[in-house]
Amino acid sequence: MNESGPPNWTGADAFKTADGEISTMAGSNAKGDRRERELVNELDGAGFAVMRAPASGSATERELPDVLAGDSEDFYAIEAKSSAGDPIYLDGEEVENLVYFAQNFGAKPRIGVRFDREDWYFFHPADLYTTDAGSYRVKKETALSEGTDFAELVGESERTSLTEFDGNEE
Repeated sequence: MNESGPPNWTGADAFKTADGEISTMAGSNAKGDRRERELVNELDGAGFAVMRAPASGSATERELPDVLAGDSEDFYAIEAKSSAGDPIYLDGEEVENLVYFAQNFGAKPRIGVRFDREDWYFFHPADLYTTDAGSYRVKKETALSEGTDFAELVGESERTSLTEFDGNEE
């Protein structure tokens, strides 16, 4: 490392962002870790028993979800992803591993996505768009219009569509 200044981030560990800044995978992971901790805290605040899997991702050969959460009624295995605004892509194998783990553990598999300046939204893996390459994609617009919001996930509200609402409330 260069003692007189910041490290020279090059190669596979660094990439250039859309605004020309150099970013490192470590920084990207730090943001993802922060978002996962944020989700854990929100679920805890909603009365769920919750834990962040300490060995999720590439840290282990065992495929674990990022977050496990449950209350007396629902239990979730969640793969959490965040983005500044670009679409979120998930590797097909990552999603398959989540579903496999959830089925064996007795949990509901969910993909949790959070875009900057937005709340968390959740999808069952079967509801995600599949690319020709076999990856899964969630666009910000899709998350906002079709995703299950946090309040609905934890049972604090239910979604009502305009077709369900007849306007004759008494």
